[in-house]
Amino acid sequence: MGLDTTRSPSDRAETPLTAAILAGQWIRAAAVDDARGRTWLANPDARGRSALTAAEPASLYAGAAGIVLFFVELAAATGHEAYLEDARQGARRLAATWREQADLSLYHGLTGTVVALVEAGWALGDDSLEEQARAAAERIVQAARPLEGGPGWTGDPAQRGDGGIVLGLLRAATALGVPGLEEAAMAAGERIAGLAVPGHRFGDCPDLPMDAVTPGFLAGTAGTAFLLARLYGTTGDRRFLDAAGRGAGFVREVSVVAGKCAAVPHHVPHGRGLHYLGFCSGSAGVARMFYELYRVTGDRGHLDWVERLARGIVQSGVPARRTDGFWNVACQCCGTAGLLELFVGLWADTGDDAYLTFAQGLAEHLIGAATDHDGRGLRWYQAYRRLRPGEVSADTGYMVGAAGIGAALLHLDAALQPRQARRVILLPDNPFPAIPVPAARLRDSENE
Repeated sequence: MGLDTTRSPSDRAETPLTAAILAGQWIRAAAVDDARGRTWLANPDARGRSALTAAEPASLYAGAAGIVLFFVELAAATGHEAYLEDARQGARRLAATWREQADLSLYHGLTGTVVALVEAGWALGDDSLEEQARAAAERIVQAARPLEGGPGWTGDPAQRGDGGIVLGLLRAATALGVPGLEEAAMAAGERIAGLAVPGHRFGDCPDLPMDAVTPGFLAGTAGTAFLLARLYGTTGDRRFLDAAGRGAGFVREVSVVAGKCAAVPHHVPHGRGLHYLGFCSGSAGVARMFYELYRVTGDRGHLDWVERLARGIVQSGVPARRTDGFWNVACQCCGTAGLLELFVGLWADTGDDAYLTFAQGLAEHLIGAATDHDGRGLRWYQAYRRLRPGEVSADTGYMVGAAGIGAALLHLDAALQPRQARRVILLPDNPFPAIPVPAARLRDSENE
């Protein structure tokens, strides 16, 4: 929960849009400018520190790339040009410094910078940003190395490794019109498709036994199966679909099903009773994999699994109730904002009012948990690491802090306005509609 005891909930922001604006105010307080552009402190509080052990000033996960995307969206939602200037200055620095990035991954490295430069270039009408995105993407392609079964970068097929890089290259290939990027992505994807169970690997994450297997999204099987389903949708090559099916089959096999609800263990065999609910390792992320399979095949059995996972989240009692897999955490990665993305997406696809109602409840909880004790804007204090509940901090970044929470609130704001429907920015691993309004509601608003 938030730490703001000086004001009652009724005095705080009342709408998703207002809350996002106030989050932007706090992020702006963290701006640091130099001759090359703008970056943002991970936490501008006095003696503030980031939830992350190592600083990531440029990353999509916790740094400038994600914050640039947030300000692009905030400008679209409000019509205020000043937010575009925030995005411009951040993108300018990314364009000037991307050659200094050693990490190539989507969330923590250069691929995330490519995604941010592509979106910023389009929104700002700045061809120079797209040129830098193209050059950075080419560098990623050239950095591929021979691995067993084909080319790759990290050897890790999950979203945190090669899977995320492939998704970023696919996004860049479409946006920039560079076929070579797609060809490189396909070659790396073919290697991943050749694995017996794609993404099924022994754990090498902190706090996990070395013989653990993770079925989740960011570091596990579900995220890899999502990538392969995306590649099938792009190419129509059954090899990708068959491999995605093997991954999805493993996830179904280890999941806990009770009636019409389902939950996914954090890791097996040791953590079968630990069910994360968020994006990184829990139901909200795994649901993306099943939805992508539904999207590219039309098989409603996959949609049934999305809905089972969503029901499991609802039945758990969150966000009011904390569970072992949903603790004091608000961010996109493992908290309430990640759930909000799922339920807004399900509303946009199905038009089921129950999903929108639950999404609104999640947003109300987020807004109520925010803090603005010093008048500098909203932030969210959270225990980012489940096993260290005493480490409470607030971050500005996308997956771990205010930028991503603000973006999720902006996506709900767009979902609530069919008459002013707008495209929202979804990351390459979010398969839901980019205009988060059911098609029938869009038609109804046009006829009014």
